[in-house]
Amino acid sequence: MADLLVIGLGYVGLPLAQAAVRAGLSVAGLDVGEATVSGLNAGTSHVDDLSDDEIREMLDAGFCATMDAAAIADANTVVICVPTPLSSDGRPDLEAVINAADSISDKLSPGVLVVLESTTYPGTTEEVVQPILERSGLQAGVDFNLAFSPERIDPGNPLYGITNTPKIVGGVSPSCTDRAASFYGRFIQAVIRAKGTREAEMAKLLENTYRHVNIALVNEMAQFSKALDIDIWNVIECASSKPFGFQAFRPGPGVGGHCIPIDPNYLSHTVKSRLGHPFRFVELAQEINAGMPAYVGTRIQGLLNEVGKPVKGARILLLGVTYKADIADARESPARPLAAILRDMGARIEYHDPLVRRWTFDDTVLDCVAHLKRAMHDCDIAVLLQAHRSYDLASIAADAPLLFDTRGISNTPDTHRL
Repeated sequence: MADLLVIGLGYVGLPLAQAAVRAGLSVAGLDVGEATVSGLNAGTSHVDDLSDDEIREMLDAGFCATMDAAAIADANTVVICVPTPLSSDGRPDLEAVINAADSISDKLSPGVLVVLESTTYPGTTEEVVQPILERSGLQAGVDFNLAFSPERIDPGNPLYGITNTPKIVGGVSPSCTDRAASFYGRFIQAVIRAKGTREAEMAKLLENTYRHVNIALVNEMAQFSKALDIDIWNVIECASSKPFGFQAFRPGPGVGGHCIPIDPNYLSHTVKSRLGHPFRFVELAQEINAGMPAYVGTRIQGLLNEVGKPVKGARILLLGVTYKADIADARESPARPLAAILRDMGARIEYHDPLVRRWTFDDTVLDCVAHLKRAMHDCDIAVLLQAHRSYDLASIAADAPLLFDTRGISNTPDTHRL
């Protein structure tokens, strides 16, 4: 029997599996992606935080990946780490969670611990997952253990990973919470017991809604600060000198990734569908953050106009198209809607990103420019969307005929900042 089976071997599941392997647990992984499974078993990583050498280290310790759901029957603990995106109409899409629960139910044994880590709305564990698992004839909290433990992965964070980030656990019963806490305590330094599954589910949504709302605040302040001739970056620097009561958030071209643009909408959906009224903070934050690419597009158009160039036909070079610096993940990146807006305005779009060789927005597929310095000289304006460490900002500022910095990193006199 394996100590752990991780269902979903992406940015959440794979680091979890690695941490458990390094703690001496026997671990297997289940994924529906053939390329993912074959790549891992060949020692190839597909996530930023794990290298190929680290995958080979896991394999040497006994880890294996599979597409065969029969592996579920051979695990003492099963952790679900599958994606929970939004559907096309903005509602929570739990298809992957439901499919995982169906697979577990068919092979569930007494005494097994099942944990959902996928971010979702409060009530999912008990109202969606538990009934599916109990089709097995076993009862949660009596015959098997069921808990929710929100993932807290921060891709690219060099300081905080799985083992030193406190782990919240909430079970459908106190004994389930204890069992989950005991399991995670084998390889995570601090485990926080929530009152129940709903509190654990809500905690993750609070964390990301807090960030979403505060990012929206500074994004809106950046817009009217520009209109009032106020340097928002200096404002933030000054406010940050206060040693209490203030946490700095910084504006940007929009929000991206698998959490901030998505998770708060799970909570907003729950409030509206169950209580009948909107979660106004989230809806306003979503409106502001989703509108930032259009604002950036307008600023780019204005900067080109100032030097006598229309945006139509202009050669615009986007620098950094991932949602976060120094990672290769471009999911939900604001670079995509911005590129589409500029293309629809008639601009010629090129991009450079040291971590993304080929990039798609809408139905357009682009290859990364081969020579950055040459592309800088040839463009009409360069737009810094993501400040990867490998970028020499001084050289970029010197080479670009016009530079618009949406991250407030460059301090050269000729650089235009958000």
